[in-house]
Amino acid sequence: MRTVYELKCFGSRPGEGNVALVVLGDGSSEAERQAFARQQNRSACVFVDAPGGGHGAPDGSARFVLDYYYPHTRSPLCLHATLAAARVLLREHGAPLAVRTAMRGQLLQLSESGSGDAGGGPGGVFVRLQHQPAPDVAISPDLPGALLGQPAPGVALKLASAPAIASVGSPKLLLEVDSSATLQALRPDLARIAVWGKEHGVSGCYAYTQRADGSVEGRNFNHLDPALEDSATGVAAGALTVHLGRAITLHQGAKLGQPCLLRTELDGEHILIGGAAEFLPAL
Repeated sequence: MRTVYELKCFGSRPGEGNVALVVLGDGSSEAERQAFARQQNRSACVFVDAPGGGHGAPDGSARFVLDYYYPHTRSPLCLHATLAAARVLLREHGAPLAVRTAMRGQLLQLSESGSGDAGGGPGGVFVRLQHQPAPDVAISPDLPGALLGQPAPGVALKLASAPAIASVGSPKLLLEVDSSATLQALRPDLARIAVWGKEHGVSGCYAYTQRADGSVEGRNFNHLDPALEDSATGVAAGALTVHLGRAITLHQGAKLGQPCLLRTELDGEHILIGGAAEFLPAL
């Protein structure tokens, strides 16, 4: 029997965050899952499958498989949807809990932060994972401007650092702009980003700026519909952590009306990405 939960993830306050649907007990095909995600029109859906009836994968390392869908495409990894699945699964099975992703078999460990010192406060969840190889793509000088557009009429885009591609499972093109004002003024060419990303194996681009207090503010451009712009993007937080080589506090979504807070930590070769995950009323 299929059960669907709706959660908001990475919210900086109760009632805020990026929406994801968690689907349990679903035996549908990939095409049927894509159709469901398109019909629901949420930023992400994750289908939770249980190999061997939930008793573990054949290698004994993971009890569940997570299969991610955006309205327009299947994804190898979506961390805000992973947080949503973690909140559902940890409630029943306890922590820590190992899972793997459907497309690439990437192992993830889910746990509750508990202390509120990280992971978005009480009720937060952590996903522990390793950085992944990123495509080696030559980025032409005019590409960032072509993808992100002009911050104002007649004003050319100027980056604050060289473009980079990094990945914790879903590669991101990382583009640092000079200020929050520039970041929020961007009007990206979403269709062109989608085409470029598909050509090079990159899951959209993430524009960000570094604040004076050391935190980071960002926007993710991956969906074709501007109305579906992410208010929180965990894979980008992970990619930025890899690229910057440090733990970060990331702000996103305030101008979308869903202010979000993502925190990361470094633990040797592993990255921990944390945030709140809150159930919404049953569908």
